[in-house]
Amino acid sequence: MPGATAAPPVIEFRNVTKRFGEVVAAADLNLEVGAGEFLSFLGPSGCGKTTSLRMIAGFEQPSQGDVFLEGERVNDIPAFRRPVNMVFQHYALFPHLNVADNIAYGLRQRTPRPATQEISARVAETLTLVRLEGYERRRSWELSGGQQQRVALARALINKPKVLLLDEPLAALDRKLRREMQIELQNLQRNVGITFILVTHDQEEALSMSDRVCIMREGRIVQTGSPRELYDRPLDPYVADFVGKSNFFNGHVKQSTKAGLQVELADGMIVEAQAPSPVSLLRKGDQVCVSVRPEQIILARRKPAGTKAVLAVRVLNRIFLGEHTEYLVHNDELGDFLVLSPRQLEISEAPFNVGETAYASWLSHAALALAVK
Repeated sequence: MPGATAAPPVIEFRNVTKRFGEVVAAADLNLEVGAGEFLSFLGPSGCGKTTSLRMIAGFEQPSQGDVFLEGERVNDIPAFRRPVNMVFQHYALFPHLNVADNIAYGLRQRTPRPATQEISARVAETLTLVRLEGYERRRSWELSGGQQQRVALARALINKPKVLLLDEPLAALDRKLRREMQIELQNLQRNVGITFILVTHDQEEALSMSDRVCIMREGRIVQTGSPRELYDRPLDPYVADFVGKSNFFNGHVKQSTKAGLQVELADGMIVEAQAPSPVSLLRKGDQVCVSVRPEQIILARRKPAGTKAVLAVRVLNRIFLGEHTEYLVHNDELGDFLVLSPRQLEISEAPFNVGETAYASWLSHAALALAVK
C-alpha cells in the first residue's frame, strides 16, 4: 500500500560488541533477520556464534551496541520476558517428567497460568506438529535421540515464540539421523512460520537448511548471504575455504577484461578468473589466489582442447565415496590439490590409479580470483 511503513526486522544487531574481561567474543556486529527467515550462524569454535545467540535470548547482555526484537530495544529486558525460546545442544529434558509434562512445563510457569484443559489441548496440538502422538506418557530415557530432539522442539514451540533459537541441536545425533532431523526442522519451520536461528559449525547443515548463512570469524561477521551466494561468490579465501572445499592457486592479476581477470599463476601459466562481485577492487599487479572447487575440475588422460587452464598432474591418492571419487593430485609447480570426479563421468573415463599421470582442467567461469590480505 502507498505510504505503508515496512515492518521492522524481527531481530537486529546495531554495532553490538560483547567482551568477557579482555576477551572480545563479538565485535561490532550489524545484522537484520526478517520474519519467518531461517538464518544460521556458521563458524569454528570460539568465533562468537553462540555468544550472538545468547545475546538474542537475553542470557548475555552486549557490552556496547543494541539488540532489537521487532523494533524494540531489549538490552535491559530479561530472558524470561523476551518472545524467544531456545533449544539446547543436550535438550535439557526433565528426567522426572514424562513427555507431556516436559512439553507443558513452560505454559505452567506462566502468570496467569492457562486452564488445565487449554494446556492439554496445546500439548496435543504440539505433539501432532512434531509427529509424536501417543508418546505423552513416555519418559525421556525411553526415547531415541531423534525423539528427544522433537520433545525439546515441542517444549520450545508450545509457547509460540516469535523466534526459535537452536544451539547446535543436532550435534549429538548420528549422521543419518542428523540428516533426517535437518529435513524435519526445515518442514517444521515452514509449517509454523517462526523465525529460526541456528548455531552450527557444520557447513553442510547450514547450507542445506538456511535461507541465509552468517559466516563468523574471531567475533566478527565476515559475510552474510544465501547458501548459493556464499558457495559461488565468497568474498575472501576464508569463506571459500570454510564453505565447501576449494583449491587455491597463488598468482597476481595480469590484466582486467570485460569478461573478468587474467591471472598469472606461480608457474607462469595465465588463467582466466571471475571477480567476487561485478565491481572488483582488484587491479593489475595485485596478489590474488585463484579459488577452484574440486568438483569443477575435470581429470582426463588426453589433453583437452579449447581451455587455457590445463595442468599436467600425477595422482597421489584415490578415495571412493559412492556418488563420486575424490582424487588428490600433484602438479610440479602448483603443488597438491583435490579433484572430485562424479560417478557418471567415470563411465566414459575409467577411474585413475595412484601414480597415473593425467590432465586437470577447468573452465574460466569456475575460477574465482580472491584478494590476498
